[in-house]
Amino acid sequence: MALPSKAVPAWRDLLALIKFRLTLTVVFSAVMAYLIAAPGAVNWVEVLILSLGGLLVSGAANALNQVLEKDFDAQMSRTANRPLAAKRMSASRGVLLAGMMAVVGVMLLALFNPWTAVFGMLAMMSYAFLYTPMKRHTPAAVTVGAFPGALPALIGAVAAQGELTLLAFLLFVLQFLWQFPHFSAIGWLGHSEYKKAGFRFVPEDEQGQPHRSIGWQAVVYSALLVPLGVLLWWMGFVGTSVFVCIGLLSTAYTWISIRFFQAPSRQTALQLMFASFFYLPLVLVVWWADKVI
Repeated sequence: MALPSKAVPAWRDLLALIKFRLTLTVVFSAVMAYLIAAPGAVNWVEVLILSLGGLLVSGAANALNQVLEKDFDAQMSRTANRPLAAKRMSASRGVLLAGMMAVVGVMLLALFNPWTAVFGMLAMMSYAFLYTPMKRHTPAAVTVGAFPGALPALIGAVAAQGELTLLAFLLFVLQFLWQFPHFSAIGWLGHSEYKKAGFRFVPEDEQGQPHRSIGWQAVVYSALLVPLGVLLWWMGFVGTSVFVCIGLLSTAYTWISIRFFQAPSRQTALQLMFASFFYLPLVLVVWWADKVI
């Protein structure tokens, strides 16, 4: 049951509107990509600007997402207490806040170069106006949503290097591939609520249960991370220690995905979900640490 308006402080509603914890992961990816791609000494003022710009643009995308999905969020226990779903905030206010965040966020990203502003706007618009409505109609929404989901890494690298480079593209590919096992686990765990609320992005079998293809999808995309690590090493973007670390982490990620595919259950889905939480941060941190050392 949604809490009464006076029971939830305005600042908490604002954090919920921008999905603060999710937004922090977006900022983390962008900052780590910047640190990895930076050609010389790190400019920490630029890191701060990138963090704030990324937070505002991501927050705007999440706010628009909640405006568009407020009636659907109200039907799921996990999201029913969000400010728009619980009617503590009007849709017009949500749109206003999203617009203000988008303008300031894109302006901050534009301080780096036009590419960062364009990619920031593209991430926000595609997430809110392509991925969000597609979730109610087709499992293809997951693939579409993976593109804006991977753009933070590209934005961070382009902010550091000032242009589109192969390294920026490979960082994008890393984050793009990582998302599919993550989506598979979350989709399987939340299938019943998503279905009740009218979302159709989880493929179903004849019995109306999550189709085994989502497990196979997790296996394929996690397995592709292994040769990606080889490619990064072969092209000289990572050293041998990082190559070994990426290989071990990707193999473990793939193994957990295989277990989920072979025996889909709440336990194996949770294991895959938590593995996804650790995989990308560990790869990025180890990569940067190796560069620094």
